[in-house]
Amino acid sequence: MAIKIGKSTIIFNKKPAVAGYGSVVGKKEMEGPLSAEFDSYDTDIRFGEESFEKAESRMQKIAVETALRKCQKSESDIDVIFAGDLLNQCVGSSFGLRGMGIPFAGIYGACSTMTLGLILASICVDCGVADCAAAVTSSHFCSAERQYRYPLEYGSVRPQSAQWTVTGSGASIISCCSDKPYIDKATFGKIVDLGVKDANNMGAAMAPSAASTLVGFFEDTSTGPDDYDGIFTGDLGRVGTDLLYILTEQNGFNIREKHQDCGLIIFDRKSQDVHSGGSGCGCSASVLNSYIFHRFESGAFRNILFMSTGALLSPTSTMQGESIPGITHLVNIKT
Repeated sequence: MAIKIGKSTIIFNKKPAVAGYGSVVGKKEMEGPLSAEFDSYDTDIRFGEESFEKAESRMQKIAVETALRKCQKSESDIDVIFAGDLLNQCVGSSFGLRGMGIPFAGIYGACSTMTLGLILASICVDCGVADCAAAVTSSHFCSAERQYRYPLEYGSVRPQSAQWTVTGSGASIISCCSDKPYIDKATFGKIVDLGVKDANNMGAAMAPSAASTLVGFFEDTSTGPDDYDGIFTGDLGRVGTDLLYILTEQNGFNIREKHQDCGLIIFDRKSQDVHSGGSGCGCSASVLNSYIFHRFESGAFRNILFMSTGALLSPTSTMQGESIPGITHLVNIKT
């Protein structure tokens, strides 16, 4: 059974592994540097549905079906699925998965949801309450703009610190199998709030929590950047990444040579108008369940840290003048 080390890190005993994974993205993401990595995409921004929100539900269903197919499992094999998104009441998840007949646990961690789901699924498998669990999340540029900022029809000008919400989804199937990458350790992050109030600068809001979780993990495990093949954050973009480097170096850790941000590698900032980079639940989820796991398969990766970063805001909190708290969860994935 899992045990706790240090202040907040879990070591799993049964090595809950990623038996299958799937990714689906939109047209803009397929025009980026990782186009060859994703399982499927659609040039229709609505994925054949009537609305952006229904498109997001459709993406989640596709991602889960893809992950199940890869590990030759069916919906009835899944004991529980942890799913969430950025929409009110997580309707993207509940509507997308409602016809699959899988025990459902809706979760919300903003853009940190992929890692949060992975940790919860791994705990269930490790402690024996599930033989097979799943984690899935999604985001959609158009639904996120309507949810958090302004509808696209408004035509608002976005500052250079703003990020482009990824239209995408990623799903992972977790079970005990010896020949797949497994979740070795995990850290639940703390809520960190340094008073950032600009909803167009999510990177600045999330970077402090990313630094807090990463430094805490290093201290709990007595490790450092050189012990890993790579360190991935979810959605910091250019602004947040630069801040993360400053904050980790203040704590004695230089991660520059090992770090990549999913929001910076999913788009080409020189040729695609995404300003500071990508964000959204689907950003880290789609990159993890394609680019990263492909490199485990090829042997390029054997031991990485993966962190999804989230901004815990809502339109209501923003309009009330509240600041934007950040949250970052971490998993150590190994072979």
